[in-house]
Amino acid sequence: MPHAPFPIMQINLETFTVNKRFPLTISRGTTAKTTNVWVKISEDGIEGWGEASPFSVGNYPQSTEIIQQSILQIAPSLQKKHPSQRQEIELILNQAQIPSAAKAALDTALHDWMGKRAQLPLWQMWGLNQNAIAPVSVTIGINSPEGARKRVRDWLQFMDVKMLKVKLGNPDGIDADRKMLHAVRQEAPTPQLYVDANGGWNLSDAQQMCFILADMGVKYVEQPLPQGEEEKLIELKKSSPLPIFVDESCFTSADIPNIAQCAGGVNIKLMKSGGLTEAMRMIHTARACGLQIMFGCYSDSALANTALLQLAPLADYLDLDSHLNLIDDPFNGAFIEEGRILPNNLPGLGVKLSAFAA
Repeated sequence: MPHAPFPIMQINLETFTVNKRFPLTISRGTTAKTTNVWVKISEDGIEGWGEASPFSVGNYPQSTEIIQQSILQIAPSLQKKHPSQRQEIELILNQAQIPSAAKAALDTALHDWMGKRAQLPLWQMWGLNQNAIAPVSVTIGINSPEGARKRVRDWLQFMDVKMLKVKLGNPDGIDADRKMLHAVRQEAPTPQLYVDANGGWNLSDAQQMCFILADMGVKYVEQPLPQGEEEKLIELKKSSPLPIFVDESCFTSADIPNIAQCAGGVNIKLMKSGGLTEAMRMIHTARACGLQIMFGCYSDSALANTALLQLAPLADYLDLDSHLNLIDDPFNGAFIEEGRILPNNLPGLGVKLSAFAA
């Protein structure tokens, strides 16, 4: 006998605006707040949550409005499926070519639903080891030397900082970058440093800066050249004394084999990859290509960061600090302990509403 059809899977959207305690400046501009999309998938009395945060890289702007519209357009097709039919749902999402942030929110919500159905946290369902989670880095945006010093002090008062990620690529040039980085190191002599230029250097500047950074004890440099200049990145890799990670140059697992010739690692972000399903593929592909792995974020709340944190035991470096800089995060999930951000033992993502949600 044929199986009875599944009840309709409910998909609901809400938007929420989060404000940064300290606006973040990178080589492409400054962000003080964003309006993100909260996706809720309901079936069998269980509700799974996901988040999409807007971002723009190259020719792929993903605004809040575009994300909302794409989810609403695809919802009627998805509602014919059950949350457990993830392979069929992924095929629908891929064929519709919806923005990666929208796909990430839906995929994350499906995973949250699955974990809640099984009454297990995702990291435990995947058999991962919480003790293998690396310390989280906290970010110092482009600033004056004194402004950077103050931001370092703010972070040191907030938590036990083990790693600092310093944004460089100052429009005023690499001398301004060097002065700011020296100020950060003087203010925080102990934490490990790494640098993210967000594609703000040309090849000549990047070559100079890699040697300067190596002399200062920086562990690696992220996205030194703009997206689209991967051929020059090959030349930089040959001369650089530091490992090079790519962010804007790598969205999904399909990008990784080509990236392996010009970098030593990839930055996996939930919004770029399109969700936990693809993030897992990226991890395995990167390892097969001999690359290291870091996790990053955009203006994500604790919902998205706690989601990606479920895979954190598989990463070498973590940069999931965006929610720590929010004054009105509507979600609670991961917790801080001795310089690390750890997932909890609640089922699914382990995310609940915070006091700000009211």
